[in-house]
Amino acid sequence: MVIIGLGNPGPRYLFTRHNAGFLYIDALLEHSEVLESVDHKLFQAWRVFFEGKEFHAVKPLTYMNLSGVALSALKDLWNLDNDSLMVVYDDFDLPLGRIRLRKKGSAGHHKGMLSILNVLQTDEVKRIRIGIGPKPPGVDMAEYVLSEFSESEMEILAKVMDIALEATRVILKEGFDKAMSIYNSIEVVTG
Repeated sequence: MVIIGLGNPGPRYLFTRHNAGFLYIDALLEHSEVLESVDHKLFQAWRVFFEGKEFHAVKPLTYMNLSGVALSALKDLWNLDNDSLMVVYDDFDLPLGRIRLRKKGSAGHHKGMLSILNVLQTDEVKRIRIGIGPKPPGVDMAEYVLSEFSESEMEILAKVMDIALEATRVILKEGFDKAMSIYNSIEVVTG
């Protein structure tokens, strides 16, 4: 299995909303035994041991809109099939405090996920979407997703990452369908 968290490389983007996928990978690495790291010009990857399973965690280094370029290199390097892949990314259509697991679907407004789906030529890709919304009215979408989380939002996001890691544990032990049945209805208390 390979879990790809989408985001933008570099300190300027570290705690921006669009980096929720990278922040998920960071949380996963904190709770895993890292067995090996791989530095490639298009991605960073770690072979990890988490909940009794060994798999790769990946951050593309191609910037969000070209995430599929990194995936293409991964597929060639590791001979990946689509079923062994899961993508984690931000979604402004979901409120902060929610995650949504799906086995297939469109990319919505997410250009990073669109790049992934274009490379794979299918919409059947397992994913965890991390809510960062709603986008305030009158605010440009690009400006919003590249804005940093506030301190109080970061507290909520930390709890969301815990839930996303719990969902990952269930995916690894009991399957994706079981995780969807549990975690698509959970919301972090935000008030």
